[in-house]
Amino acid sequence: MKTKKLFAATLLGAVIGLTGCGGGGGTTASAPTPTPPTEPTPPAVNGPAWFGFGRDAQHTAVGAIATQPLTRVVWTTPVDLAPQYSNGGALLIHYGSPVITAKSTVVVPVKTTAGGGFRIEARAGANGALVWSANSDYVLPTGSSWTPSYNIVLTTANRVYVPAAGGRLLYRDDADAATGSVQGVAFYGASTYDAASSTYNDVVRINTPLTADAQGNVFFGFVVTGNNPANLQSGIARVAANGNGTWVTASSAAAVVGIGKVATNSAPALSADGRTLYVAVNANPTGARQTGYLLALDATTLNTRSKVQLLDPVIGSPAWISDNSTASPTVGPDGDVYFGVLEANVPAHNFRGWLLHFDANLTTGKTSGSFGWDDTASIVPASMVPSYAGPSAYLLMTKYNNYGGSGSGDGKNRVAILDPNVSQPDSIANVPVMREVMTILGTTPDPDYPNGVKEWCINTAAVDPLTRSVLANSEDGYLYRWDLTTNTFSERIKLNNGFAESYTPTAIGPDGKVYAVNNAALFAVGR
Repeated sequence: MKTKKLFAATLLGAVIGLTGCGGGGGTTASAPTPTPPTEPTPPAVNGPAWFGFGRDAQHTAVGAIATQPLTRVVWTTPVDLAPQYSNGGALLIHYGSPVITAKSTVVVPVKTTAGGGFRIEARAGANGALVWSANSDYVLPTGSSWTPSYNIVLTTANRVYVPAAGGRLLYRDDADAATGSVQGVAFYGASTYDAASSTYNDVVRINTPLTADAQGNVFFGFVVTGNNPANLQSGIARVAANGNGTWVTASSAAAVVGIGKVATNSAPALSADGRTLYVAVNANPTGARQTGYLLALDATTLNTRSKVQLLDPVIGSPAWISDNSTASPTVGPDGDVYFGVLEANVPAHNFRGWLLHFDANLTTGKTSGSFGWDDTASIVPASMVPSYAGPSAYLLMTKYNNYGGSGSGDGKNRVAILDPNVSQPDSIANVPVMREVMTILGTTPDPDYPNGVKEWCINTAAVDPLTRSVLANSEDGYLYRWDLTTNTFSERIKLNNGFAESYTPTAIGPDGKVYAVNNAALFAVGR
């Protein structure tokens, strides 16, 4: 935690103590090399795929197969070949989520240089053996004090898309095949790109994870930093499976003075019927706190259906929509929409922020959750919690850190199951918040904060209804299984000695392996 004050200092001009996932023990180390194959003939797998950040287009992170016991690290591979550690030994970078096919091909985005070169590696889920790889000329967006995430997406047709330079997408039609061509598509037209490719490569950059619907349409945000022949401006793009593109500027979609782009790292989300696209937009970085709106767009035309300003629920002022966060909208089974923000008057809520809650039309604000900073809420079917007897058909799983060293934070960092429809008084501010159905404290003491424990290191946790458990990564270097029947950590496995790191995703493979990122490496865990 002690290393994550850099972000607040950069944006506010003074060290005001923003914490992320930091302050871990251990020593700086280079990323591990891939473990060699151990099974010459991996068993065939055909199960539920993991399509991208938060698994699906609603970002529910709900798995569909029982996860394997956390017995051993089956294999590991670097996600960063040149990790850049801060002076305190922290990795101030958001690493992207793997996508995993139904046949257990794990497609991993890999950072290859200190400045952000990228390639894609497809590995066999059984043993990590390389199946294929492809380079991308993608260039990271600027404006964040932490390195933004590089996320890819898998469609239901098994096509994998990856961001490339100039706001383009590269794709491969069969993510499982050992051979296959890589093709490119530009949302503003291939001929337009070809006529001035160097210009577009310089000024147009994808700045969000990719989200795909059931028909193979892909959605993402992009930023434009200079003049270009097509007069592109920062906005939201849609690329159909046939390559046709549609786009709209963030400023025109919001129709609000000062809104300039889609929030960096924030993945667009879709309603369950695929008709409505939810996108967070914010102001361009100016050295101050960014504010913003949540938009509901027609998923075909990108016309704006509705919008809501993202406000601090205590003081009613515009919340902080930071480009260092990876919070993305989550859409619940009833259509309600959840989105995490920082409080307007940091560190009044201990830099926990808020999980804002709206109906599907964004016209009705509902009870907020007591933590939102850099977290995408996961959906928990109420049947997963036998002790629950409330009115809700589903609950929410969120990180629930209470950062030591920020405001009055006590460093007692937890994870929580919340009821989105029942409230209780907040323990910090004078406002009702979602009721805590269940919380659990981290297990590893943090020597930097008396009575504190190490932070939870997740931006989206994986939910396993079949074992009634949640899989969550901690900065102490362990991956945990949180058993919702007993409210205990029934399993944990050591990945490393623990490193300060910006928040990372967890995923579930079609064979039940669990995937977690820690210290610039992806770990495959199972029996």
